Amino acid sequence: MTDFKDRERGEEAKFAMDEETAFRVAARRNRLLGQWAAEKMSLTPEETEAYAKAVVQADFEEAGDEDVIRKVLGDLTAAGCDIDEAGVRAALAEMAIEARRQFMTGS
Repeated sequence: MTDFKDRERGEEAKFAMDEETAFRVAARRNRLLGQWAAEKMSLTPEETEAYAKAVVQADFEEAGDEDVIRKVLGDLTAAGCDIDEAGVRAALAEMAIEARRQFMTGS
């Protein structure tokens, strides 16, 4: 019986760690996407930092990535940047890869 309880606790700890890792990678991905969009909008370094934080915060509006995509696409369009939803989604996918790489290397 003890072995089963130990195994169950181990699985719960692994699940919690996996969830935390996924959260951190998503936050880093969103920050990178915000920095990418800020560059497209020619923001200053201070504005870039604030915008990247705003993109991270936007992810808390609803489950999934649609809230982040909607925010970034809307802001880029409002700034007069020539980009469509597919371009933002492609950038989001690239940033996801980079965020996971950075997380795994600890940079």
